Amino acid sequence: METAVLIVVLVIALALFFDFTNGFHDTANAMATPIATGALKPKVAVLLAAVLNLVGAFLSTEVSKTISHGMINEDGIDATTFLPIIFAGLVGAITWNMLTWLLGLPSSSSHALFGGLIGATVVGASAAAIDFGVVLSKVVLPALIAPFTAGVIAFLVTRLAYAMTRRYDNKPDGRDGFRWGQIFTSSLVALAHGTNDAQKTMGVITLALITAGLQDGDNSDPQTWVIFACAFTIALGTYMGGWRIIRTLGKGLTDVKPAQGFSAESSTAATILASSFFGFALSTTQVASGSVIGSGLGRRGSIVRWRTVGRIAVGWVLTLPAAGAVGAAAALIVVWLGPLWGVLVGSVIAVAIILGIFARSRRNAVDAGNAMSEVADSGLAVKVTRNPPPTRKQRAVARKPRRKDEK
Repeated sequence: METAVLIVVLVIALALFFDFTNGFHDTANAMATPIATGALKPKVAVLLAAVLNLVGAFLSTEVSKTISHGMINEDGIDATTFLPIIFAGLVGAITWNMLTWLLGLPSSSSHALFGGLIGATVVGASAAAIDFGVVLSKVVLPALIAPFTAGVIAFLVTRLAYAMTRRYDNKPDGRDGFRWGQIFTSSLVALAHGTNDAQKTMGVITLALITAGLQDGDNSDPQTWVIFACAFTIALGTYMGGWRIIRTLGKGLTDVKPAQGFSAESSTAATILASSFFGFALSTTQVASGSVIGSGLGRRGSIVRWRTVGRIAVGWVLTLPAAGAVGAAAALIVVWLGPLWGVLVGSVIAVAIILGIFARSRRNAVDAGNAMSEVADSGLAVKVTRNPPPTRKQRAVARKPRRKDEK
């Protein structure tokens, strides 16, 4: 019993660390575009996102139930086997999150978690323990449909926004009003992120508690302390700011203007909130990336950097199998060494990987001061010619005859 309790404690600690990485990995989803356009200052943006992630985590538990009672058939796996499997799956997810953060790649923390759990379960138990129907309907299909849907919506909203404000085309600050709108829409994305991503860690911890017999298996709702712990952890991670990924989403895909940012954030928020309502464990990163690409295509004259899009797409494809492979490797260690020693050795390896990646990131640190330094002027709503045509007032002054004493 003492061994099981120790493993549960380690699983909960690792799950909360994953929640932390999820927070700083996904800050960019809500705040990359308002930072890029100057709607919000970097540190203000991450603080606002952290607070709203905290609030959003308390608004829904539907996604948590998908994780804790649906994807894995835990009934046929004994606790001494399943708890180390959950641990191994978290190692796979954290490793992929840290690696993609180092590369500045906006990959899916959600799919890293699913991949890690699936790989660890296949090795530690069997493929029959995975409910592939739930994986297909609530993970894979949303991953394929949601980014495309969000991109189409962002494209249409961007076109509509520019069509409605066409009279401001020759005014450098003509669409600055969208900056105010971005404060609202980016806040809505951060709130939506809390309703979706914080739930996944709640689901993992609840699954561990049910497996260990510390929670009734018929009740898949997360306990109150689990909700609070996950909410505060993801909020703390969000406040730390994943500046490498913010730089990629804010300027790597396209040069974001206020109207584009407003459109992309509106699309992202609507898609995430709808998925949370239906209990889909959606990748907010994929939705946000799809929205930014759609808004870039929607603005005439905008350039979408397809090479960067290709890198991100490769990351999306690799996330499930890569995290699954690491989770499977961690599960093999558990199988070879036994539950207790396997988890302890796995913990040491996980800490070494985390510290190694963090040390590597210090060689070319990215922070609030340099993440967006190259797009300091991106707040201009439209490209303005060097010699813009005179305004009506300027033409009137030019035609007005001067008095003799002014000659």
